[in-house]
Amino acid sequence: MNDVLLRLLRAARGAGVRISTGEVLDAFQAAEAVGYSDRLALRDALTLSLAKTVDERAAFEATFDTYFRREALGSATQPGADGRAASGESPDLEGVESPLAQRLLSDDQAGVAAMMEAAGEAAGASNIRLFTQTNLFARRMLDRMGLPELEREITALRELGREELAARLEAARKALGDQARAYMERQLTLFAAGAAKELRENVLRNVKLSQLDRRDYQRMRGLVRDMALRIASRYSRPKKVDLRGHLDIRRTLRRNMAHDAIPFRTVWKRKKVEKPKIVAICDVSGSVASVARFLLMFLYALTDTLAGIRSFAFSSKLVDVSATLEEEDIDEAITKILNDVGFGSTNYGRCLEIFCDTHLKHVDRRTTIIVLGDGRGNRNPARTDLMKQLFDRSARVIWLNPEPQPLWGTGDSDIFKYMPYCHLVTTCNTVASLERVVDDILRAAQ
Repeated sequence: MNDVLLRLLRAARGAGVRISTGEVLDAFQAAEAVGYSDRLALRDALTLSLAKTVDERAAFEATFDTYFRREALGSATQPGADGRAASGESPDLEGVESPLAQRLLSDDQAGVAAMMEAAGEAAGASNIRLFTQTNLFARRMLDRMGLPELEREITALRELGREELAARLEAARKALGDQARAYMERQLTLFAAGAAKELRENVLRNVKLSQLDRRDYQRMRGLVRDMALRIASRYSRPKKVDLRGHLDIRRTLRRNMAHDAIPFRTVWKRKKVEKPKIVAICDVSGSVASVARFLLMFLYALTDTLAGIRSFAFSSKLVDVSATLEEEDIDEAITKILNDVGFGSTNYGRCLEIFCDTHLKHVDRRTTIIVLGDGRGNRNPARTDLMKQLFDRSARVIWLNPEPQPLWGTGDSDIFKYMPYCHLVTTCNTVASLERVVDDILRAAQ
């Protein structure tokens, strides 16, 4: 039963129920406490142990009901011409030796169901991923149940002239095939959803942002949010700042004056650890129109998970959007920012001038500056002198360019002019590359 329960929890995870390792142990204890005889009691106990929201409760209960649903098997003991089955007599099993045939003729549905469960597990039914695999996995399961031997016995019975018994087994074999396909379709429903979701997410993580369409917006939003949460969980934990072994003698004596300076209460030297500051400047002009929404989505996710980020958006002008990203819903925030400054004609030099005039005083040696943009300034002055000021005052300047590297420096691209004043310039046009670069930035800032 442990394997049965583990497969159920795996299916529940695929349905969107968040289940930790500790909750798996809780589920085993709950199942042991209520037993497996009362299905409703077992479902309620597991639901209380695992579900944390109304949606998760509904998802788990639906998964549980699907997982343990069993369709009725076709009977091989229908009344025959001689009326033996109708009168309650057992069918003549002489010459029938295979366990599967004996169970089918005896109408042992529980035994056949047990054989199907064991054969399905042996055939790897929980690994089914595509609807086109249904018949393949069903055939593998039937073979493990003894279908080839059953078919040979049907042929042998016909050769012996026992047509009635052969017809019963043939009808039972056909019903068993339908049951096997239904079983595999149920496994597909249970286990393929999570795998399909994981496959779609892996594809989206590595597809260029410029090639995504609006149908992928909701999925991408979840991906970016999860990415930001993973990064935040790694780098937002406070550091231990006690330097054990370095006694602050002066403060220790002062604290223990009431005890004649006997150091009953020691004071250790502490080193103040200042968190790194991050300033993000995002290009939302027409030249990055295809990825601007996703760049803002990424900026929103970082603002939502990491404290102390100052965010700016620009095209022909630069605007501080920190408050908008912190206070508004993601869709409202992105729409508002794009309406205010989005899709205009880019002027990097002018935006650098506005930033340095109004916010340069906030940049110091703890500040990491992240620029998200293609560096295309429509042949306006690049103002690399201002970029040099940012480079000299900050800890790091990182430029994330959504364009492929072969396009850098072509046309009105000024990226090579800014490159000497950046610690890192890299192509960043997929969610996977965004996560990798930001992870590196925050690791270096620790």
